[in-house]
Amino acid sequence: MQSTIHGSRMMINESVLDLIGNTPVVDVSNLSPNPRVRLIAKLEGQNPFGSVKDRIAKSMIEQAIADGKLKPGQRIMEPSSGNTGIALAAIAAVKGNPITILMPESVSIERRQMLEVFGAEIILTPGPEGSNGAVRRAEALSAEHPEWCFMHQYQNDANPSAHYRTTGPEIWRDVPEVTHFVAGLGTSGTLMGVGRYLKEQNADIKLIAVEPPLGERVEGLRNLDEGYIPPIFENWHGIDLLDRKRVVRPRESLEMTRRLVQECGIFAGISSGASLAGALKVASEIEEGTIVFIVCDGGWKYLSTGAYTDDLDAAEAAAEKIIYF
Repeated sequence: MQSTIHGSRMMINESVLDLIGNTPVVDVSNLSPNPRVRLIAKLEGQNPFGSVKDRIAKSMIEQAIADGKLKPGQRIMEPSSGNTGIALAAIAAVKGNPITILMPESVSIERRQMLEVFGAEIILTPGPEGSNGAVRRAEALSAEHPEWCFMHQYQNDANPSAHYRTTGPEIWRDVPEVTHFVAGLGTSGTLMGVGRYLKEQNADIKLIAVEPPLGERVEGLRNLDEGYIPPIFENWHGIDLLDRKRVVRPRESLEMTRRLVQECGIFAGISSGASLAGALKVASEIEEGTIVFIVCDGGWKYLSTGAYTDDLDAAEAAAEKIIYF
């Protein structure tokens, strides 16, 4: 169905869920240290619920419905202190399913508020246990409540499949000259799905993962050497897909997050700064090329952390105390 507005024709979507995906890309080559290397940011914060995780939340819920694992009115459960929980809660509200999100008590207040807006039941787990503690509690609850639908984003194939079907093709359509793809390593779903698709189109495209130093925390990311390797990474043959990894420190992430907003007008979350930092490292190492990196979400959920306006030392100290993953 279409309507006419000032002479142009605009599609009327049947559901807000139809707005997930087809996010814009923008040239931020003004940040590149090499004039022969273009930097292209894919703005995933433009998804309706605010992040790249909208894609996997929709994919996991719709696949669970198709497989008969999620029925009308059945409760969904997921451990997530971040964007996946928000996206699942929003889509569950649209579908009419109740949802329980387990999250560390140390998350930023905006995260809790967003979940409350969408009607999620929130179970807080001890902050010092981090995200792994929330996962353990969710697994225990799943055993106690087998009637609930546990999405388990770290091992759910619908996670990378969403990026293989949508994010990857969008990048290839919009930036066919891409030579390098850079993204943070969390569940590894974005890297695996996009990476597999792009390499099927052009085997010379390089796939680079951004990870924090061992023992340090960067919002939304993990270091594979910590001992936990997401099942998705193993199942999608991540060792074979990945061409290299780049380590980004928490302070670098904050600095690059500020550069995005101050020099490009892109108000992004902290993991987006990490992706940019990784892209800049790659740009300084190659002679020429086109690097696409993921801007995972907007900055609205991080305002209370002081990441954008506080003294950088204070912002770094605050970031280390708050779990975003």
